[in-house]
Amino acid sequence: MKHSLIVLGCFVLGIVLALPGFLPAWLTNGDVGLYVLYGLLVLVGMGIGGEGKAWQALKSVDRRLVLVPLSVAVGSLGGAALASLALPQIDLREALAVGSGMGYYSLSSVMIGQLRGETLGAVALLANLGREVLTLSTSPLMVRFFGPLAPIACGGATAMDTTLPVITRYAGKEYAIVAVFSGVILSIAVPVLITLCLVW
Repeated sequence: MKHSLIVLGCFVLGIVLALPGFLPAWLTNGDVGLYVLYGLLVLVGMGIGGEGKAWQALKSVDRRLVLVPLSVAVGSLGGAALASLALPQIDLREALAVGSGMGYYSLSSVMIGQLRGETLGAVALLANLGREVLTLSTSPLMVRFFGPLAPIACGGATAMDTTLPVITRYAGKEYAIVAVFSGVILSIAVPVLITLCLVW
């Protein structure tokens, strides 16, 4: 929870500094954001490729577990499509792109910001950060009322890292591999789904 609040605080600080024009022009132009995106994609690839435990977990799981990240992706995109009906200022493709973030707020917000502008990027950041905060704060209730897979679904891509400890604590250690597997698959899917929603 502390990590999520720090991220949100940095986001607010950026807005406060940029609005009155305190930041130099070179820092606020589009090229800097593009290079940050490239760097972030490289770091994401290195993080996924270098995570030995994640790959070991992938090799040892039952093939039926593919249904977990698949169900999370379908549910996330379905929920985003329904939300677009209530938000006329956001079209279906933009809502699907935000939903495609799967809780991976750092990557999704930068990608969407580059492809559709800073406003939708900010929406993606807040929506996906909110998903992580919701998982961290309500996992015990989700397990109690909806079962042990509920916090894994709510955490989305973060189930393999930031929300894994709370998922393991309340869903049980036997669901750790399920959470890591689902999180890795969804993390890989995030840039692909966002590109499909906004570019193709």
